[in-house]
Amino acid sequence: MIKAFILDKRRLIGYIAGISAGVSYGTNPLFGKALIESGVPVMVMLFFRYGIAAVILALWMLFRKESFRADRRGLGLLIVLGLLFAGSSITLFCSYAYIPSGLATTLIYLYPVFVALILVFLRIYPSWQTWLSIVATFGGILLLSAPSDGVQIRLPGVLLAIGSALCYSFYLIIVNRSKRIRSVSEHTLTFYSLITGAALFAIIRTFQGGGMLEGIDTAADWGNLVGLAIVPTMISLLTLAVSTRYIGPTKTAVLGVFEPLTAILIGTVLFAEPLTARMAAGIAICVAAVIFMILKPGKQAG
Repeated sequence: MIKAFILDKRRLIGYIAGISAGVSYGTNPLFGKALIESGVPVMVMLFFRYGIAAVILALWMLFRKESFRADRRGLGLLIVLGLLFAGSSITLFCSYAYIPSGLATTLIYLYPVFVALILVFLRIYPSWQTWLSIVATFGGILLLSAPSDGVQIRLPGVLLAIGSALCYSFYLIIVNRSKRIRSVSEHTLTFYSLITGAALFAIIRTFQGGGMLEGIDTAADWGNLVGLAIVPTMISLLTLAVSTRYIGPTKTAVLGVFEPLTAILIGTVLFAEPLTARMAAGIAICVAAVIFMILKPGKQAG
């Protein structure tokens, strides 16, 4: 009885963290749209997004006297995780140059499918309830993000969006399955992911040319950068790590559906973007699928 209660409590924490990760990541438009309109280049925005988040998290860890240490093999894997997460961001932004953002969102949400398939390759089989939730949420995303008729779709954009989904999939699986970093706290794991991403964006920006402060001219710009660093970056990464470790990468991936749902809600309420009947149906399907997965979790693998 006590053991069952502990498992249920752990699962509940994992679900709450997964939903929090999706919701917090979905606030990207709240801060990012204003920065893009101010003329802040993507690589500059990503550098400060990750860099500021890393500094804030480092200060918090110092205040709590938490360790930054990781052994050599573990440190190498933490850097790989940072490159995967940063790579997911870069390929997603690059895909927007070739395909509509709605199609990119749909392709990105292939990552629960990729996670489940990779786990099957590793002989870890998600339950039928999880598979059903994956199919249902993907159908909901199709309704939410389907591009308009006549929109040009170019292969490089499709491949970049799929590459972004694959990077994210491997990030989730490594966090959940790797024994090398199992003893590393969520704070330490997130810190190294952030600092690696910030370094990568700085290097890319250096090769691009241009100043690192380009487009950042007002206090509002800095406020949006701090908001971008805290909510959809630091909070999202921390809760993502907790959820992946507590309920597995597949269920965490399904809960990522709250990212586009939150982005759509922000667009509708704050930016007066239209909410069509098709989109409302997509939202209803996604929410129903998540509720089903939580209430009927099946076996815990994946």
